[in-house]
Amino acid sequence: MTAQPVWRKSSFCGEGRDACVYVAAAPGTLVRVADRADPAHLVLATTRAAWDDFLQAVKAAG
Repeated sequence: MTAQPVWRKSSFCGEGRDACVYVAAAPGTLVRVADRADPAHLVLATTRAAWDDFLQAVKAAG
């Protein structure tokens, strides 16, 4: 049995907003990114290293 990913909602989403980004670590080295907490709406899968680089760039941009 494969473990289901645990989706985390972005802290920048407000209460009741539907336009939020959800992120879940996948087995191995992948990170999944979706526009909803439903994995069927997956929009991106990337490596953890690339995700970390993306987050650092966003934080540096302020």
